[in-house]
Amino acid sequence: MGVGVEVRNTIAKRAAAEIQNGMVVNLGIGIPSLVPNFIKKDQLVMFHAENGIVGMGPSPVKGEEDENVCNAGGLPVTVIPGASYCDSSTAFGMIRRGLIDITILGGLQVSEKGDLANWIVPGKKIPGMGGAMELAQKAKKVIVLMNHTDKKGNSKIVKKCTLPLTSAGIVDLIMTELAVFQVNQKGLTLLEYFSNTSIEEIREKTACSFQLHHHIKKIDG
Repeated sequence: MGVGVEVRNTIAKRAAAEIQNGMVVNLGIGIPSLVPNFIKKDQLVMFHAENGIVGMGPSPVKGEEDENVCNAGGLPVTVIPGASYCDSSTAFGMIRRGLIDITILGGLQVSEKGDLANWIVPGKKIPGMGGAMELAQKAKKVIVLMNHTDKKGNSKIVKKCTLPLTSAGIVDLIMTELAVFQVNQKGLTLLEYFSNTSIEEIREKTACSFQLHHHIKKIDG
């Protein structure tokens, strides 16, 4: 499975299924920013951004973007009825008080213990950590969306992270273009896998061991 638009949408669609009516949800940049496109029309969800929006909607139609309405990554967004704006310090205050039900973040590496590295590759230019550390620590549930392997084919799900950590032991679910893993005290459990892959391929491309859920599901990709 490739890493193009279709794959990113597939991962985002699966992540959207974790969101329940009435939740306040924060989205990271990259694949997580696509999640609002897959929320049901009758579902009330308040998407929160560190730059001060509560109530983001789907991506705007091309040509109808408002340059003054963007997410924390600077990408144009829409807002839903009931949305509100605040300053960044208030947005961060919501995070630090534990008012975010789910945060959906991108990842560079996730360990079998749920450690997350997602903010820097040493020696490369970066914009900064943003709210990742606070979100990882304070959100009630942490979901990481990422490609299963990096550009060199190395697994991004590892026994121990080699990149600087954002936070340790905080990831609840990992979703890639191949599979969905749950993180618990015993390590990783494979909950679901996409129909165009196999458990054997997932084992081959994952740099740590994992258990199989007794009711493992196959997802139509």
